[in-house]
Amino acid sequence: MSARGFGVAAGLDSDVAGPLAERCAQLGYESLWSNDHPAANGLETLAVFAEATEDVDLGVAVMALDRHTPADIAAKVEELGLDRERLWIGVGAGFEKRPLSRMREALPELRKALGGVRLALAAMGPKMLALGGGAYDGVFTNWMTPAAAAEARERVGAGARDAGREPPPVLGYVRTAIGADAAERLTKEETFYRDLHDGYRNHFERLGAPLGEVGIASPDSGSAQQSLRDFEGHLDLIVVRGLASAKVEAMTALAEAAAPQPV
Repeated sequence: MSARGFGVAAGLDSDVAGPLAERCAQLGYESLWSNDHPAANGLETLAVFAEATEDVDLGVAVMALDRHTPADIAAKVEELGLDRERLWIGVGAGFEKRPLSRMREALPELRKALGGVRLALAAMGPKMLALGGGAYDGVFTNWMTPAAAAEARERVGAGARDAGREPPPVLGYVRTAIGADAAERLTKEETFYRDLHDGYRNHFERLGAPLGEVGIASPDSGSAQQSLRDFEGHLDLIVVRGLASAKVEAMTALAEAAAPQPV
């Protein structure tokens, strides 16, 4: 059975992030995640999660290497006092012109700067998925349908076999909105990413899925849980990326509705 994490946008107010993290830990989420963007550093959000919890893993996905050097990431980890043994750091190429080469060449530097931290490669395309399978500690996917996640897992496995190693875990965001305005929230988020850069444009073209159908938009918890189960077996860690207003009540309600279910 796939594990579940809960993810938010970086910069979530600490008065929201702290109580949310504590509740997610109570609900059985195995990890807490933040993205990273120019307006907010995801590691700072993880620091709030770390203060509110003890045992759950902490992850940022992803830090783009066109904005963050490995040394800068390591310095921020130390500044915030984050426990490296709890950390997953997802890394991606951002707007680099040669993303595959950049992520292959960056790995030794990342290993040196971030010893003890699990490194996940942000991957959507076939070659990047294979690279992650062959060299990184994990592969972090984004904007996948269940069928695409299954195919991604196969490509990660193929990369691992070519490298003579066991396949690393496949992790991924599943955008999730629940409630009367769920479809509107998912469509708004997806619209932004569909035209963000060539990597996303190419990815959505490969998916061939209509706007508003890459992710989960459900009226209630029961239907959301069924949709999340469609990713079981394809992702080792399903990170429920919550699409809700940035308030304690709304984010907590979504986390409760999408929480891991008893076996």
